[in-house]
Amino acid sequence: MTIVLGASEKPHRYANMAVRRLVAQGIPVVAIGRRAGRIGGTEIHTELPNGTVAHTVTIYLSQENQAVWQELLLSLQPQRVIFNPGAENPAFAVQLRAAGVEVVEACTLVMLATGGY
Repeated sequence: MTIVLGASEKPHRYANMAVRRLVAQGIPVVAIGRRAGRIGGTEIHTELPNGTVAHTVTIYLSQENQAVWQELLLSLQPQRVIFNPGAENPAFAVQLRAAGVEVVEACTLVMLATGGY
């Protein structure tokens, strides 16, 4: 399962595009955003649903907006965290690596398009 952090109903937003492309490729998604809503058939949550287990977290939030999520993301122990362009966070990346999480600074959309996801 992939958590998309920073999801938005606005179709021009990259997080919205990522949710749609992940779903189209058959990858289960939990979308988390500031406002509840929907991206196609995927619900946007404002909090992480109980019992969520994530393989990958892909982040579309600025470094400042990530602070409230960092402890929770570390506790999830995902295998991988992707910092999309504009979401880079060197200090959090160090914490994730220390916890054994693979950290990738890349564009999820490009990774999906090139088979590197």
